Parts: sequence; structure tokens; C-alpha cells
Amino acid sequence: MKTGIAILGIVAGMAAGAVIGLLFAPQKGARTRKNLFEKSEDFAEAVNDKVEKKFNELMNTFSDKIIKSKAN
Repeated sequence: MKTGIAILGIVAGMAAGAVIGLLFAPQKGARTRKNLFEKSEDFAEAVNDKVEKKFNELMNTFSDKIIKSKAN
């Protein structure tokens, strides 16, 4: 569980760093907004992938427990 929280913290820190970097970049506002939108999509996809992976791990563990309990 601590590993998942650490990974989420790292991903959130990277996203925050990207947003701050974009805000201070010398670009036009439209380009900055587009970059922020793209980065937020990337962040959402990364979080979704992590959640899906953890969900699948949980379901596999749950399935294994059910199979073991039926075998006994």
C-alpha cells in the first residue's frame, strides 16, 4: 500500500512540476493552455493506468482467495 501511495506522490509531483514549468515558460497564453491541457491528459491517463493495475491486482488476489476457500 505504501508503494502505491509513493508512486502516486511521485506522479503528482511530476505533474505539479510540469504545470509550474509551463506557467513560467516564455510562450503565448494559447500555447501554454494547450500544453497544460496535454499534460493534464497525460497525468489523468497515468493515474488511470495505476488505478487499473491496482484494481486488477486486487481482483486477482480476491479470486485466488475464493478459489482457495472453495478447494478447502
